[in-house]
Amino acid sequence: MTGCDKALRMNIDLLTRLREETSNAHTALEQHALMQRMLGGVISRSDYCLYLRNLHPIYAALEQALARHALHPALLAFDLPAMFRADAIAEDLTQLGGQAWASLTVAPSAQHYARTLDALSTAQPALIGAHAYVRYLGDLSGGRIVRGRVAAALGLGGEEGLAFYSFGAAGAAAGLAQRLRRALQAMPMVDVTAEDFVSEAVQGFDRHRALFDELEALNLGVHSPAAN
Repeated sequence: MTGCDKALRMNIDLLTRLREETSNAHTALEQHALMQRMLGGVISRSDYCLYLRNLHPIYAALEQALARHALHPALLAFDLPAMFRADAIAEDLTQLGGQAWASLTVAPSAQHYARTLDALSTAQPALIGAHAYVRYLGDLSGGRIVRGRVAAALGLGGEEGLAFYSFGAAGAAAGLAQRLRRALQAMPMVDVTAEDFVSEAVQGFDRHRALFDELEALNLGVHSPAAN
């Protein structure tokens, strides 16, 4: 990339860059065989519980980091506790799998991802926002669709076992997503460059794909983050 090209990229807001430069990684994840099975409603209760169990440490590490650095200028966009999902996932696991859900297998890729987030929280907290982007915009934007597929596949009615996709009153998820998009458009780069932030988001998608691959070996059906 030439100096002129770099200057032009600097004038593009962060959200646009994230959308454009994570597009290939995002598409690859959406087309993953496990994603296709998830959207096709081919998933058992035990498989879904194992999927949630593997998401839990990732969200727990992410949300601990966001809470720890809530006043960091590069993370103010994510100061939206209403979108945090770790507690909701634990609630669903208890509803669907019982009190022993913590004993379910956690894949190596999920463990490694959680450790990576812990390390970033200490060394480069601004980059935590890239992983928050990957997870939360997907949860807020595509959660309703995934919720319907999961409910149909597992025969769930009402809200039982579906807290992961519940953000409160009607329209709350859309409102949170819009707030997050606006904040990303105006977010200052502090202690990190936009290039580093976008690169970290791409790695976030890649880490999810590694998890999908491991879960595929267990014949699970899962869903994708970041419908941006």
